[in-house]
Amino acid sequence: MTGESAPTIPYRGAITATIICACVMQGLDTTIVNVCLPHIQGSMSAAQDQISWVLTSYIVASAIMMPLTGWLAGHFGVKYIFFASIVGFTLTSALCGAATSLSQLVFYRLLQGVCSAGLVPLGQATLFTIYPREKHGQAMAIFSTGAMMGPIVGPTLGGWLTENLDWRWCFYINLPVGALCALGAFFFIRQTRSMRRSEFDMFGFLMLSIAVGALQLMLDRGQLKDWFHSTEIWIEATISALCFYLLIIHTMTTGHRSFVNRELLKSPNFVAGSLLMFGVGMILSGTLALLPSMMQVLMNYPVFDAGWMMAPRGFGTMLAMFLVSRIIDQVDNRIFILVGFLLTGASLWQMTGWSLEMGSEPILFAGFAQGFGLGCTFVPLNLLALSGLPHHILTQGTALRALMRMLGGSIGIAILETQLTQNTQIVHSRLVEQLRPDNPLAHTPYLMPPFSLTTPTGIAALNQEVTRQAAMISYIDDFMLMLIVILASLPLLLLVRGPRRQPVVAAE
Repeated sequence: MTGESAPTIPYRGAITATIICACVMQGLDTTIVNVCLPHIQGSMSAAQDQISWVLTSYIVASAIMMPLTGWLAGHFGVKYIFFASIVGFTLTSALCGAATSLSQLVFYRLLQGVCSAGLVPLGQATLFTIYPREKHGQAMAIFSTGAMMGPIVGPTLGGWLTENLDWRWCFYINLPVGALCALGAFFFIRQTRSMRRSEFDMFGFLMLSIAVGALQLMLDRGQLKDWFHSTEIWIEATISALCFYLLIIHTMTTGHRSFVNRELLKSPNFVAGSLLMFGVGMILSGTLALLPSMMQVLMNYPVFDAGWMMAPRGFGTMLAMFLVSRIIDQVDNRIFILVGFLLTGASLWQMTGWSLEMGSEPILFAGFAQGFGLGCTFVPLNLLALSGLPHHILTQGTALRALMRMLGGSIGIAILETQLTQNTQIVHSRLVEQLRPDNPLAHTPYLMPPFSLTTPTGIAALNQEVTRQAAMISYIDDFMLMLIVILASLPLLLLVRGPRRQPVVAAE
């Protein structure tokens, strides 16, 4: 269906450029704030548990609104919702930069998350409609490259802007890009409307919103409240689980009026692809969250150097997607996913052998290999999960897959950070057990200055070094956990069916 109308689409290149710029802007904003967060905390005089809402308010609002974009696009048209999302995202970026208090910043970030929800799914669905089916692989490679540029450039750009200008410019940088994207969307994208306009399922939307919101609140406050030793965490977990359960029952019994279309759940490719994307989100977000802090805190890399050392990961991703897009029509897509997961697993296995004495080469090599491996999976996962969906549920499908990726990232970061903190304390206590006067290894010549068990400065230096070693071991445990997640995801490939290839008809 889409392949027949695609050749008549005017301004296809301008539409593609507009979508890519919007996705880069959205992806940039998800990572650029992480770098300037300590400066925001000092500027707003906020506590650690308070400043985290600058991040979580954006994630929660975006995740909740993503599945709603399909219904909005079906009733008001993709062009108008996409245009409104760009304008709203740009305006709220300006408000975030001008915020004078933490409460204002958190509120504006929540509005920014609401506006950002439609950028990626609507842009991706638009590309599927303006390109013929045989060029979907090429279109998704271009889209994925643009979507990856934001998270890759974000940490380095955020560090440079914060160091040379001010943290507010991490938000103001969106203004010129947003203005260009808004003009492109208004003039080049044609107004379309879904063939089927369903009624709004308020109950399903509320159940999904409360479930995701309670889950994110639990993840955000779990470490502070000692997780399930706290009554608050139990309440939030119960509410989230109950609402997810009610949403599933409601979806299975309501039919076509359900907020989550049942046709999506009947597609094995969509279900398996969404679960695989959940794992990819955990690995991608987890490594991006762990490595900068490890390099800066344990290995004393400057902020700007730590950002630049993440660049090989982006180069590997872009190279992989460029190569995949060239041969994706000749090779089974499941092979790309398998190779990508195995290569990502191999890089994580190499990371489990890291130490505090290593140079920068292992970090650069693992980043490139992991980026290349994940880059091999993005385009095939999108094609296998989305390319066979009916046109009227395509936008909702892209939104739910984006939701799964964000949930994978948020849940993954929470689990990895919790394990990092707990394991550091456990390993620290076990290492300290061996540092006692009756241990001959705790004296010279094995224990040299500035370390000592007899002077306060020597004990302090020794405790600091033990903490570094314990933290490094805990980082390695996190890498091993991500390796287990990758390997455990591989059986899901057995549920994925390869696309049916159309027979080639000879020209008469």
